Amino acid sequence: MKKLSILSMLILLFLWMQSCANEEKKETEKTPESTEASMVRAMEWQEAHPIYALAPTDWTNGAYYTGVTRAYQATKNPIFLAALKTMGYRNQWKTGSRFYHADDIAIAYSYLYINSTRDNLVDLKPTDSFIQDHLFKPYPWREGVEKGDEQTLWWWCDALFMAPPVLAVYADLKKDKTYLDEMNKYYKQTYDLLYDKEEHLFARDLRFVWKGDSTDLKEENGKKIFWSRGNGWVLGGLALILDAMPQDYENRPFYLNLFKEMAVKIKDIQHEDGLWRTSLLSPESYNHGEVSGSGFYTFALAYGINTGILDKTEYTPVVKKAWEALKGCQHENGMIGWVQNIGASPEPANFDSWQNYGTGAYLLAGSEILKMK
Repeated sequence: MKKLSILSMLILLFLWMQSCANEEKKETEKTPESTEASMVRAMEWQEAHPIYALAPTDWTNGAYYTGVTRAYQATKNPIFLAALKTMGYRNQWKTGSRFYHADDIAIAYSYLYINSTRDNLVDLKPTDSFIQDHLFKPYPWREGVEKGDEQTLWWWCDALFMAPPVLAVYADLKKDKTYLDEMNKYYKQTYDLLYDKEEHLFARDLRFVWKGDSTDLKEENGKKIFWSRGNGWVLGGLALILDAMPQDYENRPFYLNLFKEMAVKIKDIQHEDGLWRTSLLSPESYNHGEVSGSGFYTFALAYGINTGILDKTEYTPVVKKAWEALKGCQHENGMIGWVQNIGASPEPANFDSWQNYGTGAYLLAGSEILKMK
């Protein structure tokens, strides 16, 4: 009888220990992954799966490493800085080769930041040379190509993410307002060309600007075609510009007003699941969320809240809903899915579709989420 009691006690002890272990496991499973940990996983997966459109110095890597840059600025986690330095050395601090093309300077955003972390680390000569040529060397786009879309230097809305933030940071580095003024000149040309003052959104390029005749491109629901990532490029780029632009710059009110105007529109057309559709005014065309556009919007709106540009009470629910939805697009291995492929108009995405700029948008969003109280 005594032996049975001891055996029973041992069994009860074992069952109690198992119960405790199970409860501990459940509590661990309930603990949400931190934002920073999620960002690290996203970057680690992306570093292990390099991809680009033309070269390691192209716009896709430019957007991705802009996200890595902001992730490091927000976290000071050395793993992000290590990735930036490795990329810079591997690229030999070069830009793209097309001096006239805004896409080919986007990579320099990260170079300029790395340069601020340590003296004599970065060779800025390629960036210096590109910017001089881009702004001042003759090229047909400046004069307008007859019967072509290239009516100004930055003739597609994506360009407003690629070059202007770099120029704003560069102007600050050089303490030379000339670069900011040149940026402002070309930016306003693009604004005049592509901004729809009724919808408060940008056409991707002249193909989608309505002329009021039968040739106008439209969605099946009859509405204008506004591409989510295209407008994400613009709004995300505006946040980066405002972050680098001096508070007393005489043209700053233009960028503030445009940022606020677009933010209202983006807030109003957020889907109930938190993500935006690839065709902003025709969500039924591809009725699923998309990460690259949504990531840029989340970054920009959170930046607006954190800097006091946007009303905290009004915009915080929008950002929280968007971030939760974005986290749901991350695979267990860290990959960020639901990213529309390279394109120039609304197209579908799926759980397994990814690109490095989608990871960049995710890191940008997370960098501002971390700053929210």
